[in-house]
Amino acid sequence: MKGFIGLTKRNIQIYFKDVHTVIFSMLTSIIVFVLYLFFLKGTFVEAIEGSMQGLDAFINADDVKMFVNGVLLVGILGSATITIPYNCLTTIVKDRERKVDYDILATPVKRWQIILSYLSAAVISSFLMTSLLLTMGLIILSFLGNMHLSALSILGGYGVILLGCMSSSALFMTVVLFFKSSSAAGAFFGILSAAAGFVIGAYIPLSRFSTKIQTICNLFPASHICALLRNMLLTGCLDEMNRSIGGVDNGVFVDAIRQSMTFNASVFEKSLPVNVMCIYVGIFTLLSLLVMIFLYTRVYKKN
Repeated sequence: MKGFIGLTKRNIQIYFKDVHTVIFSMLTSIIVFVLYLFFLKGTFVEAIEGSMQGLDAFINADDVKMFVNGVLLVGILGSATITIPYNCLTTIVKDRERKVDYDILATPVKRWQIILSYLSAAVISSFLMTSLLLTMGLIILSFLGNMHLSALSILGGYGVILLGCMSSSALFMTVVLFFKSSSAAGAFFGILSAAAGFVIGAYIPLSRFSTKIQTICNLFPASHICALLRNMLLTGCLDEMNRSIGGVDNGVFVDAIRQSMTFNASVFEKSLPVNVMCIYVGIFTLLSLLVMIFLYTRVYKKN
């Protein structure tokens, strides 16, 4: 167990010591933030205001703005749970490229402990970084207005982040095992950074796409994680707007917003409830772990 803990600490230190890696691991989150400032904020506000026809006198404009700010925060967190775990796991590629893995395999540490140390380091590092983003985001939003968040919702947000970091780490562990050079891993990261924002609906809500595209995007656990984050962090604002309306529309406005902003993942035209999304991510993570173990025992062989 000491060997496992030592390797985990070593992998965590490698990630945090490389400032450039830490910054680039949040590249998609930075892109989401910049796009929000210049383009996305107005688009989301206009979309919500378009659904408010006849209800303008009831809904507080500040609640709408805070809701949109929450949408930004979810986009940043969702993309972070994808890119940060991947960058943490590139340590495997670097070790393989520099033949460090030979030295590690020569130690008494068992093979399953070696692979688990990489995975654990990725989960811990990404959870710490993404939790920091969530904490900073909530602090900033508290100065801008009221998100109407309960302590349980905030704790739920951290829990969803942990689940997202675990699922992404398990998934990308199976991917990085195929890379033999840092350049190949870097090229894949470029593709991942470009696609992540679209897959999770950070740039455009998935509801705007066709049902086939929605199904494809929702096959990835990250899309479910973002939907879960919306349920945890944005429901308070929605409930407040619904209270302001006072039942005049029989809840039609809130239901329309939940559907348009993808509070529930849609697979084959079926909307999945929160508990099903959690189960799906859990099963996907477990399957990824099994594939990871199978691949590692064949890719990394002791000499």
